[in-house]
Amino acid sequence: MDFVNFIVGLLKDPRAAIAGWIIALGPVWVYTPLFLIVFIETGLVFFPFLPGDSLLFAAGVFSADGGGLNLVATLLVFYVAAILGNTSNYWIARFFGARIIDSGKVKALTPERMAKLDEFFERYGGLTIVITRFMPFFRTFAPFIAGTGHMNFGKFTFFNALGGISWVSLFVLVGYFFGGVPFVQDHFEIIVLGIVAVSVAPAVVGAVKGALAARGTKRGKHAA
Repeated sequence: MDFVNFIVGLLKDPRAAIAGWIIALGPVWVYTPLFLIVFIETGLVFFPFLPGDSLLFAAGVFSADGGGLNLVATLLVFYVAAILGNTSNYWIARFFGARIIDSGKVKALTPERMAKLDEFFERYGGLTIVITRFMPFFRTFAPFIAGTGHMNFGKFTFFNALGGISWVSLFVLVGYFFGGVPFVQDHFEIIVLGIVAVSVAPAVVGAVKGALAARGTKRGKHAA
């Protein structure tokens, strides 16, 4: 229950969590929980619900002058976490992918999401790894699906680095440059929730389209 409350609080207001870590851990060790959250979200297929986008944004806010974090250090820590996380996910899939899928223990790894990712790989190839970086849930599952046989490691590594650097840079720098704006400061929780909503929107739209398509297929079979 404490873990659930921690995740809910982090989703709602990552700024408060980071402020607490800066005070409790100091200017060096504060990067440890930041690294771990991004690494675990992208590296372990069991934790797709961790708040990557909003955490990057909030860390960018604290990387401005006097915020307690250093911009270069923040970017580098997140770059490494994102790239190593995806790499870990890829190799987990290489060795244990079929067993994990067959076990059914990863409830979020639904047949619909897997089919959607298969479609992404067919349409965009390696760019799938870059595109899904900006889509919660899908960014956790894309390297896993890549590791099950969609992509060789050399090609994966190139797109993994490109996607990780792009994703981290966008959200951290937006927070860095705009986090100090009074409107952002006064409505921080709402803006964070908005970031989460916008990030999740493509996945929701895809799920709705998939459900409608499946329903239409069933109706067609019944009509026939």
